[in-house]
Parts: sequence; C-alpha cells; structure tokens
Amino acid sequence: MRIHVDPATFEPWKVQALTHALADHPLLQIDALVEFGKRQQERNLVRTHTADATAGTSFADAPKLHPNQRGAAATLGDIAKARAWMSLLNVQADPIYRAFIDEILDEVRPVIDRRDPGMCYRAGWIFVSSPNTVTPFHMDHEHNFIMQIRGTKRLYTWDPFDRLTVSERGQELFHEKHSRELVTWHEDHRARARVIDLEPGLGGYMPSTAPHMVENGPEPSITISFTYYTDSTRRRELLYRGNAAMRRLGLDPKPVGTSTGRDLVKHAMLAGFTSAKNLVRRATGRSVRVNDQPYAPA
Repeated sequence: MRIHVDPATFEPWKVQALTHALADHPLLQIDALVEFGKRQQERNLVRTHTADATAGTSFADAPKLHPNQRGAAATLGDIAKARAWMSLLNVQADPIYRAFIDEILDEVRPVIDRRDPGMCYRAGWIFVSSPNTVTPFHMDHEHNFIMQIRGTKRLYTWDPFDRLTVSERGQELFHEKHSRELVTWHEDHRARARVIDLEPGLGGYMPSTAPHMVENGPEPSITISFTYYTDSTRRRELLYRGNAAMRRLGLDPKPVGTSTGRDLVKHAMLAGFTSAKNLVRRATGRSVRVNDQPYAPA
C-alpha cells in the first residue's frame, strides 16, 4: 500500500498519524498541477483565497473575504510568491485523477472494510499553498487521508466527539444544512488539539467531522486528501439530521452516541421515513438527497 495503514491499529473514528509513498508521484508535481489547474478552472472546481485568511476566518467565506485575483495556472506556477491558498476540488471529476484516487483507495479499502465497511462517495482534493498560509478552522463530512507531498505544515485536529470544540447543536446544523456557523475558532482550542507535523512522506487520518486547522510552513506546500463516506458516516449523518428535525418541533433529543440502543431504533425509523419520502420525491420529479454514490458529485 502506498498509504501505510496498519490493520492492527487502524480505528475509523480516531485521528492518527500515517506514512506514505506518494511524494514522488508524477501527478502531484507542480508542473502537472499547473496543467490540471487549468482543467479544474474550466470546470469551476477551484477554491482559493489569499494569505490574509486566519484560523478564525469563516471557511465558507474566505474566498470572498480575501479574494485571490489570479487564476489557477498563474497562482500554481508562482506559488512561492503568490501569497495564496488554493484547493483543486473534487479531482475525481477528471478521468486521469479519478483513476489515481481509485488506485489509492482500492489499496487501503480491505483494511478499512474490516472495521468500517461501505466505502462510497469517493473524492480527492489537492491543496497547493504559499508559505505561511492558513487553512481556516472547519470540519468536513468525509473520512480523510491527508498526505503531504511537498513542504511542511502543522495539522491541528480534534476528536470528532469533542463537544467543547464543536457543540452537539453545531453538529446538527452541519449535518442538516452543511452549515458551519457554530464551528468557530477560539485560541483555547489549541490546548486540546492533536498536532501532527507534516512533511513529504508523512500524513494523517481524520475521521468524519473531526475539526481541523492547518498552518503552512516557510516553503510552498502540496498536499492531497483522499476522502470517502462509509455506512457509519451515513448513519451518523442521518441521526444528526433526525435530531435537528426533532429540535425544530420543540423537542430536546438525546445527543447522538449516548445510547447505542436508542440510536439503533431511531436510525431504523429515520431510514424508513427517508426511503418513503425519497420515493415520493422521485415519483413527482423532485431531487433526492443521496450520499451513497460511488463518487462524490463535482
């Protein structure tokens, strides 16, 4: 495996440091990424902001608050001086990079499936950053293998069950509306963080909804994330969406995870209701929210 995942120690809901053998991969070198950036820009799959963003900047609003006026190719080609953070989004939209994402995730899937079956919604994200830029504090739905290719950075990440860092209500809003309005940065978060220092050949694993923030080192950086959903991430999302709906009705639902038995019953009811609702929506020509496709939609 090019991502070195130990079957004896891998825990799907625990942050952990990893090693890998991807730093020299030709698709992840800057010349290849400049050309790829052009294709992603044509697909409108580039996200970027300037080095003025901080840990406390709204992740959703960073591109508007601190716009990078240069295009993808210009930024990537001069990343050492560009004072910019750039993400090439949903790289699986590109046939060449989709094959690469599949190669890597197919290698680690047997280890993952033993503890966390149902891999789906595969995706990839490539981050190219100027020296000393910051990825603002946020969290994502997917499980995430994050691998450092060039340069150094410091990854701060938190347990996905740490309710001092992100509250139960913050989790509900995130799963229901993809809202990060209650996923907010405070300097005292640092004291509870798991810190992973990344350099070429090193990486980390972050489970779904593990909050994180990244500080880039003094050199340009290239990083790639391989992400996916599983049965457990989809189950947890449905439970939080159910709790959010109950709260809108004036109820005070028990937090997800406080009772395995209660969660099992609640999930069965929510799954049945959701299936019935989706049948009606499809029959009437309306869109359906799904998260079990092989690949995340671009």
